[in-house]
Amino acid sequence: MNNTLRVGIIGTGWIAEKAAYTLQRQEGLECHAVGSRTQAKADAFATQWGIAKAYGSYEAMIDDPEVDLVYVGTLHSHHYDVTMYALEHGKPCLVEKAFMANHAQALRAVTLARQKGVFLAEAIWTRYQPAVNIVRGLMVSGRIGDLRLISATLCYSMGNKPRIMRADLCGGALLDLGVYGINFVRMFCDAPIKEMYSHCVKSDTGMDLTDSISCILEGGIIANIESSACCVNDNQGIISGTEGYLIIDNINNPQRIKVYARDRVFIEEIAVPEQITGYEYQFLACKDALTKGLTESPYMPLDETLYVMQLMDGLRKEWGVRYPMDE
Repeated sequence: MNNTLRVGIIGTGWIAEKAAYTLQRQEGLECHAVGSRTQAKADAFATQWGIAKAYGSYEAMIDDPEVDLVYVGTLHSHHYDVTMYALEHGKPCLVEKAFMANHAQALRAVTLARQKGVFLAEAIWTRYQPAVNIVRGLMVSGRIGDLRLISATLCYSMGNKPRIMRADLCGGALLDLGVYGINFVRMFCDAPIKEMYSHCVKSDTGMDLTDSISCILEGGIIANIESSACCVNDNQGIISGTEGYLIIDNINNPQRIKVYARDRVFIEEIAVPEQITGYEYQFLACKDALTKGLTESPYMPLDETLYVMQLMDGLRKEWGVRYPMDE
C-alpha cells in the first residue's frame, strides 16, 4: 500500500455518499472507485463525487488491483455475499454496521478472514472517534467515581422506510439504531451480563420499531438501552458514578461531553476535535492497521463484533423478529 489509502465503495446510497464526501476531504485517503449493481448508477455516483473508476458490478470493483480497502456501504441485508467475495480474493474490508444479518453470517466472515489472514473490520463509526478516549479518560481519572448506571438512547422518526419495515432487508430498529446503544455501553463498560430484560413494539410486518433493553452487569452496574425508528429523542448517553456523571450529547456522533459532580453541579464541557463528518476516523484506523500489517482493528476487535451480533440475535429471537437469512 502506498502513502494514500485507496478505497473502493460498494453501494451508491446516502451512506456511500457520506463516505465519498469524507474520503475526498481527508489527507491520506482517496475515494478511488465505486461499485454498483448497474453501470449507470456507478457512473452517476462517480461523476457526482469525482471518483476515477466506476464499475457496474461489485465483483469488478473488488477485482481492481489498485483498491486497497473495500468499504461495504450497502444495507446490512446485503453485506454477506460481497464481503465473502472480497475476502476470498484477499481484499481488506470495512463493513458497515450492522456487520451482518446475524451471528452465523458474521462468524463465517470472521472465520474466513482469519483463515486467509485478510483485514476485516466493522464500520461502527463511533468506536473510532476521539470522544471514546476522552470519555474513558474521564472515567479512569475518577472524575465520576465508581460506575453504577449507564444509559443510551437513539431514536429517529423514519416513517415506513423499506429498510426498517421489510424482513428481507433486515428491518427493525435494533440492527439500525439499537446497535449504537449496545456499542455505547460496551465501549465504556464491557462487564459480563448477569441478567437481561427487554421489550419491543413491532410493526404490522413483524419488525421491531421501538426497543427497550435493560441489563444487570457484573459489579453492580445497570445498563439501559432504548431505540426507536418511529419517534424522536435527545439521543444522549449518560454515564453515572458514585461521585458524578457524564452527559454525551449524541451517542451516534458525540460532539460535546458535559461533566457533573454531586448534586448536579456542572464542572465543564469538553468539545471533541473538529471533524469532516466523523467517518474519517474509521478509514484512518483501517489505514493505520493495514500499514502495521494487522488483520483487524483494535478499535473494534472482531470478537467484539461477534459478541454484539450474538447479543442481537438473542434479542430478536426473544421478540420473534426473524429474517429470511436466519438459520
